[in-house]
Amino acid sequence: MSRAKQNTNSTKRPALILAAMLFSLAAPLVSAQVSSYGDKQVGSSDRPPSILNDVGIDQHLNTQLPLNLTFIDDSGRVVPLSSYFGKIPAILALVYYRCPMLCSEEMNGLTSALEMVRYRPGKDFNIIVVSIDPSETTDLAAAQKRTYLKRYGYPETANGWHFMTGTQANIDALTKAVGFRYVKLKLPGTNITQFAHASSIQIVTPEGKLAQYYMGVEYSPKDLLLGLDEASSNRIGSPVDNILTYCYHYNPATNTHDLIIARVIQLGGLLTLLLLGGFMFVMFRRDFKHPHDKRGVTQGTATKVNG
Repeated sequence: MSRAKQNTNSTKRPALILAAMLFSLAAPLVSAQVSSYGDKQVGSSDRPPSILNDVGIDQHLNTQLPLNLTFIDDSGRVVPLSSYFGKIPAILALVYYRCPMLCSEEMNGLTSALEMVRYRPGKDFNIIVVSIDPSETTDLAAAQKRTYLKRYGYPETANGWHFMTGTQANIDALTKAVGFRYVKLKLPGTNITQFAHASSIQIVTPEGKLAQYYMGVEYSPKDLLLGLDEASSNRIGSPVDNILTYCYHYNPATNTHDLIIARVIQLGGLLTLLLLGGFMFVMFRRDFKHPHDKRGVTQGTATKVNG
């Protein structure tokens, strides 16, 4: 092995060792985040918190949605759900727009999957996003639409994206039909309201019947395409494994806000990146400041060959 290659390897090896060390230190923090935002709490027993007994998704396949319900769309118009049905299927997502974590992950996962589906919103199907928080406004709904339409990358499909708000009575009627069970939480001593809920999207037939549930925050483009295909022919799918991802930030047992844990993890991750980036910068800078070592090795090798 030449001296140049040895020097290169010796430069890379400390960086790899440091990266491995930092990853091993960060791994417990990642596990802590999963425990906090999954179906368990940090430091709790193996059983989910009792409040999550009232949270879940009951798959009401072949159930007719109450299409007479009215909601306010992202332009401020009062429209019945029936406006979006009759000819093409729909993807229904129940979220709340100020959700600090899971709802955005759900919408990001849906948008990313749809980028790889050949069907287009507005032409082949509708996307109906309904807030479960009656206090949220049209401005919030419109901002969410702009965000995900931009992320999707097809502005011409804007007429297929519908971000809705509504009254508590209509929200309750829709969530009951879907089987979407959630709990409203008021943080003690504040006016902040959050919601403990699970994550899923639903495929709905043109007739307004629930055809398929997809759980979690990441969705297979192939499954979405198949679900839309079947729903467009008013075919009902089969129940899926009810593996739920929960959005649950407030811990009433300890009167703490678990979002703090996420902030600590984010800062730890940023610090890790800064340390690793700084180390690599120092190593590369040292190589650039001493180029004569490599030239000397090259010249020596050339002299030996020519000799």
